[in-house]
Amino acid sequence: MADLVLPQLGETVTEGTITRWFKNPGDAISVGEMLYEVSTDKVDSEVPSPMEGVLTEIRVPEGETVDVGTVLAIVELPEGAVAPPPDAAIPVPSGAPAEPAAAPTAAPAEPPAVPAAAPVAASAAAGRANGAANGPATDHGSHLLSPVVRRLVREHGLDPAALVGTGVGGRITRSDVLNAIDERQRAAAASAGPTTSPARPTAGERPSAPGPPLVPAPVAAAAAAEWTDGDSRYESFNNIRRRTGEHMVKSMAMSPHALTVVEVDYENVEQVRRAHREAWRAAEGFSLTYLPFIVVAVADALAQWPRLNASVEDGGLRIWRRRNVGVAVDLDYDGLIVPVLRDADSFSLRGVARTMNELAARARERRLTPDDISGGTFTISNNGSFGTYTTAAIINQPQVAVLSTDGVARRPVVVTDRFGNESIVVHSVGHLAMGWDHRAFDGSYAAGFLGHIRQMLEQHDWGAEF
Repeated sequence: MADLVLPQLGETVTEGTITRWFKNPGDAISVGEMLYEVSTDKVDSEVPSPMEGVLTEIRVPEGETVDVGTVLAIVELPEGAVAPPPDAAIPVPSGAPAEPAAAPTAAPAEPPAVPAAAPVAASAAAGRANGAANGPATDHGSHLLSPVVRRLVREHGLDPAALVGTGVGGRITRSDVLNAIDERQRAAAASAGPTTSPARPTAGERPSAPGPPLVPAPVAAAAAAEWTDGDSRYESFNNIRRRTGEHMVKSMAMSPHALTVVEVDYENVEQVRRAHREAWRAAEGFSLTYLPFIVVAVADALAQWPRLNASVEDGGLRIWRRRNVGVAVDLDYDGLIVPVLRDADSFSLRGVARTMNELAARARERRLTPDDISGGTFTISNNGSFGTYTTAAIINQPQVAVLSTDGVARRPVVVTDRFGNESIVVHSVGHLAMGWDHRAFDGSYAAGFLGHIRQMLEQHDWGAEF
């Protein structure tokens, strides 16, 4: 007999709600076969079985929320078979990478930050098609709604009977509720007419011309809300805010944070962006921002400064071979999530841009899988679209550093020609600020890493990437 436990489904996820079992007691199961569906504050996922055998007992029924590590079921193994360890990674169906890279002679070891669950078996569009084929659920009672879904429905005043479920058998999923909320907000914005605030700039890119201050929709809504307590109003933290807070408090207590900042002259990058901006948007459908250039430079620098691609472990430093770069994505001011670009050093500039754009879009649509947010070895906090000057970000444990990309603006700088003559010109300039763990290395090492990134951004032949 072997225990089937709820795995770690994300670096800050501590619990999950079992929303559906695909097998019943007495059914045979095989490795990689979808076994149950779980809902967390980050993602909804179908989880495959990590073992082969017969499901003899289900201990956690549908609709129950339990902590990570809880025994969900009991499995009878074949004679002679050995159960995988409780923290073993869940097998993930293989898929083609976003951009092909040369096959390594041996697969690099995966950082054990989070064993990854399998991606959702079908896309959101396929889910909607399945839901339509199954027909809408005829009963939207609480037994069909997970606790996470019930909370969202209650908090946003939705009518469950008006929602179309795309889950198995027409069940209403978390994504269905979030889509309904988004549709309602878009409808409200459209009815407001041209007085609504302009769209936010693409991540990593400042507005091309000065304009009125951007008013975030949640801020505007709060300003118009009723003041129930007279001079104040109480808003409870949502689950993402609570989990983020716990993670950040733990990080500040665990790591002696230090901050190092460098100024970068982005004119080398800006000239390439300007030359290819229109063709890029026409071909890719999104803007060419500074962020992909920075990610490429970071991935290159991590090879030369490996102690940045590491985590503190048992009085020492575990250095990772794979360079898995996570980039924080804002979820409409409700919280942050960090999708991970695995093996970032194997992508071209275009491949980095495409993959990050796709991950960011799925993050905002709440369609990321646990595999998308696990295994990061270095994190970038991208605040540049807001025009920030310098940001002291908090380390995403168990990593040892986090890099903040702040605003880029046109400023006067001194340049020297090949004859040693100095002159003042206007260039695109910004800061890169890195918070780092002083246990792992000292300031000179941090400065060397940032210097490598700066040199590459300022001197690399980026035009060759096109």
